[in-house]
Amino acid sequence: MADAIDNLKAGRGLSEEDIPVLLTALLSGSHRVECVPLSQGAVWIKRYGTECTSRWVVLQRMIANLVGAPFLRPSPALDDEGMAQREIRRITMFASKDVPTARVVYSSGSAVVFSDVGLTVGQQLRAIAGSDPVAHDDLLVLCARELGRLHAKGLCHGRPFPRDMFVKDGRIGFMDFEEEPDTVMPLATAQARDIWLLFLQIAGRARLGSQTHDRAYKAWCEAAPAGAIDELHKLTGFLGAFLWFARLIGRVHMGSDLRQFIMATSYLKHAS
Repeated sequence: MADAIDNLKAGRGLSEEDIPVLLTALLSGSHRVECVPLSQGAVWIKRYGTECTSRWVVLQRMIANLVGAPFLRPSPALDDEGMAQREIRRITMFASKDVPTARVVYSSGSAVVFSDVGLTVGQQLRAIAGSDPVAHDDLLVLCARELGRLHAKGLCHGRPFPRDMFVKDGRIGFMDFEEEPDTVMPLATAQARDIWLLFLQIAGRARLGSQTHDRAYKAWCEAAPAGAIDELHKLTGFLGAFLWFARLIGRVHMGSDLRQFIMATSYLKHAS
């Protein structure tokens, strides 16, 4: 207990009265992600190992090996503490390359405490989707542009969804670094998968349709490495072969995920 208190005191931005509050939350909480209000603002506790390995991850690995598609490979499985250390390591790496991230306030075993970054991009998009479609889509384009700049720095995110992004001083910040795709596939492939995953979101959210798709793709291309653009062409060429089957399924039931897959893959296949 004494060691934990000493370590918490070393955490930046924690006052004496914050320590027992945060320590109690760390010891008694059970939620995977938990917000803890403190004297100088909230922090977030993230606990690893609270979810079982998805059957889809196992199936994804089998399919990737079967068809020889590296972009389908899931990140290496780690134990709870390994997942926490991976996230801390990747946050440090991103911050060292001047990419806005949440700050690690404290970590212990399989739990990490992060600084609050305010509203996520996903929350901001939902707030303005109905009232300001231009600002809404401008934010989507900004996400694509900043993802390209991230790739130009030799980085990839692994799951660049709006819920894992935030805005800081006009730039997009990134958080939630549980994925590490560049350890199981070439970096350029991981970067191509990043933009494809982001376009799944853009395709489903854009209020101004193809105009926004064009702007977002151009914004990414202007910053992204040539290797990532080449890999995107290969990725969408592979996935494009399954579009006919996706559309066939869609005649029976067109769910939102399937619609996003068709829209994003069709657009990127022709754009790249």
